[in-house]
Amino acid sequence: MSVRESFFEVCRTAGMTTWFGNPGSTELRMLRDWPDDFDYVLALQEASAVGAAAGYAVATGRAALVSLHSAGGVGHALGAVFNAYRDRVPLVVVAGQQTRAMLPTRPFLSADEPAAFPRPYVKWSHQPERAAAVPTALAEAHRVAMTPPRGPVFLSVPEDDWEAPADPVPRRAVRAAFTAGPEALREIAEALDAARAPAIVAGPGIDEDGAWAATVVLAETVRAVVWAAPMPSRAAFPEDHPLFAGYLPPVRSAVAGLLAGNDVVLVIGAPVFTYHVHSEGPFLVDGARLFHMDCDPAAAAWAAAGTSVLTTVRAGVEELARLVKPGARPDPPVRARTPAPPLTDPLGADAVLGVLDRLRPPDAVLVEEAPSHKDAFHERIPVTRPNGYLTTGSGALGWGLPVAVGRAIAGERVICVVGDGSSLYSIQALWTAARRRAPLTVVVLNNRRYEAVSALGRRIGIPAVPGVDLPELDLVSLARGFGFPAERVTRAAELPAALDRALDGPCLLDVAVSAGAGSLY
Repeated sequence: MSVRESFFEVCRTAGMTTWFGNPGSTELRMLRDWPDDFDYVLALQEASAVGAAAGYAVATGRAALVSLHSAGGVGHALGAVFNAYRDRVPLVVVAGQQTRAMLPTRPFLSADEPAAFPRPYVKWSHQPERAAAVPTALAEAHRVAMTPPRGPVFLSVPEDDWEAPADPVPRRAVRAAFTAGPEALREIAEALDAARAPAIVAGPGIDEDGAWAATVVLAETVRAVVWAAPMPSRAAFPEDHPLFAGYLPPVRSAVAGLLAGNDVVLVIGAPVFTYHVHSEGPFLVDGARLFHMDCDPAAAAWAAAGTSVLTTVRAGVEELARLVKPGARPDPPVRARTPAPPLTDPLGADAVLGVLDRLRPPDAVLVEEAPSHKDAFHERIPVTRPNGYLTTGSGALGWGLPVAVGRAIAGERVICVVGDGSSLYSIQALWTAARRRAPLTVVVLNNRRYEAVSALGRRIGIPAVPGVDLPELDLVSLARGFGFPAERVTRAAELPAALDRALDGPCLLDVAVSAGAGSLY
């Protein structure tokens, strides 16, 4: 076998036969004799390739392979790799490298220290010392990517390696689920049983590990109020459930205040805690006990409070749900949702999102990257099913649109809600969506500025921030230029019919909304 033949066999075994990429010269020998059973999804920029691969990986539950060019292409993609790392998305990133014999002369398009370049935002990174080791390295990379906590890995391959001889890679498996020791879970169960007012903070790890049902059973058994963790990349609990209280803000004092009435707090599948703006004060009120369940030893090590228990989420929650006793305490108060405001001119984002919730297909996946409208999105559009919502948990923009494209390429109906500023980081992803006839509706909440930056400025006493205005953007022409249908709405009377048409997509609907005047969180 050649390295290339053995490499493709590893891909088949791992289920990585759909590749995402943007090819360059150092990848040409890898792509020779392209197999008929493989599919190459072309993106017009490397960050879009990584984002689309991430959406596809989340949809399929398998690692996706991304093919990137050497240093320049990897550099373009690193913002998206950072998102995949923070959001625990399994990706195998394979980058070309110049011919081995040329490397001492630092040739054109070579990468210096390629394995070091994407660190620390990959779980594993390597350039094999010899060509014959490339397929084995790929198999190792895939196992690392899929082992909890999942995440991206990186493999650099010199372009002359592909023709060299290599052995087949033996098939093997890793059974990665693990559960904490029984004494650790009993400690949590006994604390929940004795609690006066327990609370669960549900993080994205619940959705990653398929633990929605087990978490609902646990919450209902102990009658715990359930909060969504601050800034999660995925939804973790049915938001129409009477125990659901809403989303915790990424502010230390606000989290402590909202949890002040709870004497036992259990954080599942999330850090303790994710903050965005600083405030002083305790992480929890005095006397409250905090427990933390997750598969990530690093998150357990730097957690600011409480007792961390290492376990894969579903296994741990299922066992904990068997250990706890039914609570005799009264149910917490049911959260009151305010009705959406009426549609008026000028259009407000809150009202637009209310109409979207009324018209959206119930089985559509929701992808959101509209930072200044995130609170309104969560208030107006409850997520009620597993694997039904994605956003960026890291905050690096340009993630939402290509992730939505990848989810749609996997065959799911997707609605992507983005801000006008966010959309432009990866707008070229629309070309891939159009070429693939992806079932995607993009709703742009266009307030003609980076409103989240302005709102954060107002929060810290900076009322006027330069460089935030985005006037005269023609997103409709941009979308149509990529072959993606689009239209614009500026008036309330036009919105319901236009939104109804867009939901039959593919379509981009550019909705002019008024800018806010408040501050975030």
